[in-house]
Amino acid sequence: MRRAGLFKNKRVVIAGGAGFVGSNLINRLLSEGATIKATVHKKSPQIINSKIDYVRGDLTKGDFCRKIVRGADYVFMCAANTSGAAVIEKTPLVHVTGNIIMNSLMLEAAYEAKAKKFLFISSNTVYPVTNHPVRESEMMNGEPFFKYFPVAWMKRYSEILCEIYATKIKDPMNVVVVRPANLYGPYDDFAWETSHVVPALVRKVIERHNPIEVWGDGRDVKDLMYVDDFIEGVMLVVTKLKKFKPLNIGTGIPVSVRDVLKILIEVENFDDAKIVFDKTKPTMIKKRLIDVSLARRLVGFKSNTTLREGLQKTVEWYKQNGNFKNSF
Repeated sequence: MRRAGLFKNKRVVIAGGAGFVGSNLINRLLSEGATIKATVHKKSPQIINSKIDYVRGDLTKGDFCRKIVRGADYVFMCAANTSGAAVIEKTPLVHVTGNIIMNSLMLEAAYEAKAKKFLFISSNTVYPVTNHPVRESEMMNGEPFFKYFPVAWMKRYSEILCEIYATKIKDPMNVVVVRPANLYGPYDDFAWETSHVVPALVRKVIERHNPIEVWGDGRDVKDLMYVDDFIEGVMLVVTKLKKFKPLNIGTGIPVSVRDVLKILIEVENFDDAKIVFDKTKPTMIKKRLIDVSLARRLVGFKSNTTLREGLQKTVEWYKQNGNFKNSF
């Protein structure tokens, strides 16, 4: 349920305002009347609105971080160097140094500015390999999946930094941490080189690739969540959670890559689609499910968008906003 007015006239900083989560968060906070300052770096903003104060700069520079958080009530750390399976496979260290520096400096700057609340978006990569939906308390019960090792430990370390600021110093800052499911939806990264599985499949189906090439055997199981549901979860956590307690935000429903492809083909009436599974291409963990019961209990979060509804909305958005060909 939408809670009107909670962020009205609040000064909000969104680090990573040109990215997937940042763009969707901007839309939500605009609708709630927040005063928004958002950072951009190399990419251009996706949400164009005169009410948004975009500031271009480098979050690995302390002076810039201190400048943009000055006077902020809320700081949302959405900025991150992210990528798909191919980049992780070839250059895993790309996710380490820059992200750690950004996270450290933004926490430091927000603390110095006496921000009321700081939100850090972590990752479900922090967890060890399990066959069951993994609970928040299981983060340190073993090593992360070997291909996730660099990014997972970067996120784990960043979470520890968050805990330090929230609980281990004399004058703590209110810091909350969320560990999302695998997100998809409008404003996602649809570039071939860096996209994740859902936006890549959306493009292939819309552009009528025939055959449709799927990396791996298509049996990988994930928790896929439509981005609007995640943003609702973030709003609940920021407004309701009063203590440091990292929370999983997801649907709790297992979905395979084959399930996604089947729905996309049906939504697009691509009846003559041929599918080729390429097991030589990079893939990630075969099964990753997260237990979402704690978020439901502590902040009342429940994902409401079905996979079909979310994929339909994503397809419609991409058709209106993506640069694609009608045939391949």
